[in-house]
Amino acid sequence: MTTPTIAFIGLGNMGRPMVSRLSVAGASVRAFDAAPAALEAVRSAGVVTAGSLAEALNGADVLVTMLPAGRHVVAVCSEAYPQLPKGALHIDCSSIDIASARSIHASALQHGLQSVDAPVSGGTGGAEAGTLTFMLGGEDAAVDRARPILEPMAGRIVHCGEPGTGQAAKICNNMILGISMIGVCEAFTLAEKLGLSHQALFDVASKSSGQCWSLTSYCPVPGPVPASPANNGYRPGFASALMAKDLGLSQAAAGDADVETPMGALARALYDRLVEEGGGDRDFSGMIEFLRGMSPTGGETAR
Repeated sequence: MTTPTIAFIGLGNMGRPMVSRLSVAGASVRAFDAAPAALEAVRSAGVVTAGSLAEALNGADVLVTMLPAGRHVVAVCSEAYPQLPKGALHIDCSSIDIASARSIHASALQHGLQSVDAPVSGGTGGAEAGTLTFMLGGEDAAVDRARPILEPMAGRIVHCGEPGTGQAAKICNNMILGISMIGVCEAFTLAEKLGLSHQALFDVASKSSGQCWSLTSYCPVPGPVPASPANNGYRPGFASALMAKDLGLSQAAAGDADVETPMGALARALYDRLVEEGGGDRDFSGMIEFLRGMSPTGGETAR
């Protein structure tokens, strides 16, 4: 079987460790990012880089994108698709709105290409460890072709259904995550006022009906889960600005589908406020610090 040549576009906090995993696994990959610093970072790590998008695409039969928003992916596709050979595969690992994802699939089809939307869960830690969960939307043949390319970066690969359903899964999952993290943060904030230690609440809730990933894997207070960002000054594994973005995507999708998601809407509003107050580059579990500064009526108290 011929080893595919991969053009990997987007070398941010997630793309950088992902392309490194591909390179270490022996994939034939050329990486590109419009930011010179991002390009230099992966070059220093031993990844083959390109000086332009066109250079990255030269001879490639697989395009992988990991970009901030739908408009960025659409812009890359508009330039890249005419340069790719017929039958080439596009795997978009970005977290974007469903409308953009579907339009990208339609454009790929028009250009005679295969496409898969493949957003990820697992944060930078999962990207570095190669344990990301990939949520795939696309036709069976495209998904089957994408699997071996994604495996060096993945702990789990789930085919969610037709084109666009990978993004739907990511949006729904992160709405659950945003809501649950706020609930866990509220519980610890209340426990502090009631004289209950962090460890005592963790020991009870982690083995009781309050158990959830936001508590047991990403506990928002220092101590109970040593690997959580709370023990590292809330240095982001998943930044609050990205959670706000994903919650915005969930609310846009809910509006399009005419579905009421009141808890999702409230979670979005809280994360938007956290970002507005300068917390966007801190881990989303840092929501607890924001909640500690709120009064019972929702206003600000002295910090």
